[in-house]
Amino acid sequence: MDTLEKMRILGGAAKYDVCAATGCSSGHSKGFQGAIGNVVCHSFLPDGRCVSLFRVLMTNACQKDCFYCPNRVQRDVPRTGFQPEELAKLFIEFYRRNYVEGLFLSSGVSYRPEKTMADMLKTVELLRFKYQYKGYIHLKILPGATYDYVEKATELATRVSINVEAPNQKRLKSLSKTKNLSDDVLVRMKWVNKLMGRNRLPAGQTTQFVVGAAGESDAEILGSVNNLYRNYGLRRAYFSAFQPIPETPLEDVAATPLLREHRLYQADILMRQYRLTFEELSFDKNGNLPLEMDPKLAVALKNIDRYPLEVNKASYYELLRVPGIGHTSAGRIIKARKSCRITEITQLKRMGVVVTRALPFLTVNGKIYNSFKHVEQLALWSDEGVDLSQVNSPLLFEGSLASAVK
Repeated sequence: MDTLEKMRILGGAAKYDVCAATGCSSGHSKGFQGAIGNVVCHSFLPDGRCVSLFRVLMTNACQKDCFYCPNRVQRDVPRTGFQPEELAKLFIEFYRRNYVEGLFLSSGVSYRPEKTMADMLKTVELLRFKYQYKGYIHLKILPGATYDYVEKATELATRVSINVEAPNQKRLKSLSKTKNLSDDVLVRMKWVNKLMGRNRLPAGQTTQFVVGAAGESDAEILGSVNNLYRNYGLRRAYFSAFQPIPETPLEDVAATPLLREHRLYQADILMRQYRLTFEELSFDKNGNLPLEMDPKLAVALKNIDRYPLEVNKASYYELLRVPGIGHTSAGRIIKARKSCRITEITQLKRMGVVVTRALPFLTVNGKIYNSFKHVEQLALWSDEGVDLSQVNSPLLFEGSLASAVK
């Protein structure tokens, strides 16, 4: 099998590894058609830059039986793999022609997982030392990798990841008979956490969850994420809405709505960037985030007795919890109050506040401006552009609660 055909197969198989919160879009610019476009995706680096990554598997041969996976051992698909020199040379040619800016290297867990992990590390070594490539490399660590391999990965890569896929062993067991969350995954994540620093892994470690395949709740997922942030040094989590694959045990299971994936990302941002604790998030009776509104709005409504806040008196972190106010606009409000009192909505607009979302939770110089009654309105204010056609949104507010928000 020639290199172009390998690239077509292994680039396509790698699309299920997520490397950006909005998903990785394939490159479709001129010159990137067919197999070439199949391996190029766009991602945001930790410093906020959007880059084009060469995303590919070392091999799609796999001994694991994950029920959702297109590369599972029981599935009849063409199997192939790269040799380290072959893949390193291929990537560096793309890089030198400015087609890509970084590498995202993953793999199936082949019948000889130690050799596959060794081949991945050899590829990265060739790039670092033979080709003198100093750029971004995101390297997957295979379940069951030995400590020596994990240590070497932290020395060579910019970022590493090992996918947990499910929030606990009970859920993972319903997705795979051969994977063990603690023995195969969490032990390695703990090793990575201890190895970070000392000029290693400037972008840290990440993980990925398959959302909806195991019947798990959002509370289970976010509870697991919270634990990984606190105890394993996780830099961030990625979420992939389950999509059924033909000829797998879950091919007849309904796809997970993309809106659910979107809500998980929003809740994750609240924990990582807005200092909300997991316990403060708002879940329904089934442990799921409400689809009809963003989690920040849901948290505000859960604590409706705290509102409205006077914009001239609220602290920075109180302002951050108001829908429509982010870090930048909260900072501008605090800075502006040092020289003059905020008396008009137009002042808030100039500071970047999305006033249609924020005003129901604020008073401006003692004046009340806004109220709302319908979930549809709230969702549109907090998620412009989100398709709500899949959401059955009943009326949320009765008179007493609506009055409390006025």
